[in-house]
Amino acid sequence: MFISVGDAKIYTTPFGPIDQPAVLGVGGWTGSWELWAEPFSILSQRWRTIAYDHRGAGVTQAPVESITHDRLIDDVFAVMDAYQVERCVLAAESAGALTALGAALRHPERIAGLVLVDAMFYRAPSPEESPFVVSLRTHYAETLRRFVAACVPEPDSEHLKAWGFKILSRASPAEAIALFNAATGVDLRGDLARITQPALIFHGERDGIVPLEQARALAAALPNATLTVIPGAGHVPTVTRPEEIAEGMNRFLGVIHPFFC
Repeated sequence: MFISVGDAKIYTTPFGPIDQPAVLGVGGWTGSWELWAEPFSILSQRWRTIAYDHRGAGVTQAPVESITHDRLIDDVFAVMDAYQVERCVLAAESAGALTALGAALRHPERIAGLVLVDAMFYRAPSPEESPFVVSLRTHYAETLRRFVAACVPEPDSEHLKAWGFKILSRASPAEAIALFNAATGVDLRGDLARITQPALIFHGERDGIVPLEQARALAAALPNATLTVIPGAGHVPTVTRPEEIAEGMNRFLGVIHPFFC
């Protein structure tokens, strides 16, 4: 369903038993809720799962100028409130981890745990416009295709690349650029030690977008984190290895279940 959040209409998708603890999924960059579709289809047999299209992604409608790091964090709690979820585990992919970590810092009492997949936790500012942004502005479709190819290095994955391109291309060039810029200059490295919730970190061994070294640094900086490296996986194992993601999440949720009922 769509929920109204100020000047935005946020598209949300709930699954699973409403009397069970909730997991809320956040996509990365222009990735819609569909990045979590397959893992959540498995998890929803036991847990309540909710995902949504963040501003600039999927079918959510929001003014481009409203796409900021702070507003993306605001929307996490707006979705939780719409579903009357007091506490949840936040699951986030890629740039969505900036939103999830920011939410855990803002209202730690409402975030029981974190699942971070190929997570970004800082992007350095640049004195000049990013070449990636220039390419998005001048050759949008081709830039998305190259990005998808970099995200999915796994063999026999042409169908997944085609799906990924369709997911990302729902965003307009202006929205894609706004989302990229919203993450630029966000640096959570100095704040990670304050995020004490249990955290499960997945990272693809062959991730060409966020280096594996950053996952190791993130796991070392978070006080209560476990890192799982997925052999042979690229940047979006929620799409290419959903069963492994769901299996690991099921174990993680089972362990912390008593703490977020």
